[in-house]
Amino acid sequence: MTLEDIYKDFKEKDKAAENGGGEKAIAKQKKAGKQTARERINMLLDDDTFVEIDKFVLHDSHNYNMQNNRVPGDGVVTGYGKIDGRIVYVYAYDFTVYGGSLSRTNANKIVKIQKLALKNGAPIIALNDSGGARIQEGVMALSGYSEIFNNNVKSSGVIPQISAILGPCAGGACYSPALTDFIFMVRDESYMFVTGPDVVKTVTHEELTKEELGGASVHSSKSGVAHFVGNDEEETLMMIRELISFLPSNNMEDPPMTSTRDTNNRKTPDIHKLIPEDSNIPYDIKKLIEEVVDENYFFEVMPQFAQNVVVGYARMGGKPVGIVANQPAYLAGVLDIDASDKAARFIRFCDCFDIPIITFVDVPGFLPGRDQEHNGIIRHGAKIMYAYVEATVPKITLITRKAYGGAYVVMSSKESGADINLAYPNAEIAVMGAEGAVNILYRSSVGEDRQNALNEYKELFSNPYRAAEKGYIDEIILPENTRFKLIQALEMTANKTASNPPKKHGNPPS
Repeated sequence: MTLEDIYKDFKEKDKAAENGGGEKAIAKQKKAGKQTARERINMLLDDDTFVEIDKFVLHDSHNYNMQNNRVPGDGVVTGYGKIDGRIVYVYAYDFTVYGGSLSRTNANKIVKIQKLALKNGAPIIALNDSGGARIQEGVMALSGYSEIFNNNVKSSGVIPQISAILGPCAGGACYSPALTDFIFMVRDESYMFVTGPDVVKTVTHEELTKEELGGASVHSSKSGVAHFVGNDEEETLMMIRELISFLPSNNMEDPPMTSTRDTNNRKTPDIHKLIPEDSNIPYDIKKLIEEVVDENYFFEVMPQFAQNVVVGYARMGGKPVGIVANQPAYLAGVLDIDASDKAARFIRFCDCFDIPIITFVDVPGFLPGRDQEHNGIIRHGAKIMYAYVEATVPKITLITRKAYGGAYVVMSSKESGADINLAYPNAEIAVMGAEGAVNILYRSSVGEDRQNALNEYKELFSNPYRAAEKGYIDEIILPENTRFKLIQALEMTANKTASNPPKKHGNPPS
């Protein structure tokens, strides 16, 4: 065989490997409205940057005559490439090969790419479209999942881990995405559940579709499993690129700086008009955030889940920041179980990757009620306090209006370790609102006596001055200076050095 023949043979084998399960299987994938694994990778990464690893790997199973059907790559595509010029590692299940099921062999491919990502300090992105463990391999496939999960845990807090669900993700396969930092789903196309509709029907007699049981709308609004939902695959993959732009490649790097046309000392006069004079009237905190951040762009995380708290990323002076804010436009911005979980995990992620945290506070308290108490609002609410105290990144807090009781304490108060605490002149920092306090302190008062009691309480507590007198508020600022003051605080804390006492790890409330 000549050298030319050898090269020709390689090209044919290479093309066959890239064809996955074959034209028929690809056509079926397309008919379902889904892209192939390699198309997805090419859509996600910068043009012509993908380098595939283990393209010719074959499974070695002989059960059920499997040795007669071996496809190069074996149902998962692995490799590395670039997003905005930065290295990322990626693996994508190929549904055209055995339904994207996980074999021990393609688990080895995933584990190899996970270890490369960890050693080289770069994000890893998983594109899931899989029928689960390959039944023909039994425990060997399950052992593959175990090793993948093991690497997910070891990589946590060291490199960003991102999962996109672009089709089915069922059974044990769900736990790798659940162990990663962010999960993306596609509306009406992807679904996740530990037990499928048929099993649910058998055990509980509930009849549910895949979408009703574990679709994108369920996991983005009810369970809190999904962080982002795209309308189609392309939008979902572009959202991953956007998220990566805010994150460092690993826990030893600084978040990426970008240039901005926005000026640091830009005034924000519209905030004054945004916050109503009556503290019982709601307003949209996202509008306030957008007024303050670079070029008015806020990238929200989990926008449909626990909407009484808002979390997401933005830039201030070109530097990425994580933002946590109570949302007065939803349940008056109270903290409940879901909001506590959402905020705490976001805070801990920011701390893992040295992203400063800005907290906007307008909170009347924790949501009261039997359901909240019986379901553990005490331990869930404690998660926020734990996350803020544990975080050693710069922490800047601005009280825009209400900050009452225990909710004031846990929302990055001075006492919980915030570096700079600011407040507007209209801020109300107290154990509770004036009405509630007077109902306790002057229970029998009526008419003019009651009004005098209300006025007295407001004078004493419904303002930021008592807290400022004690040093719990570092500066009272006008709304129009918000952006400038926040950027000043970020600049002042840019070289912050802090560490927690030596320990194996903490034990946060669960």
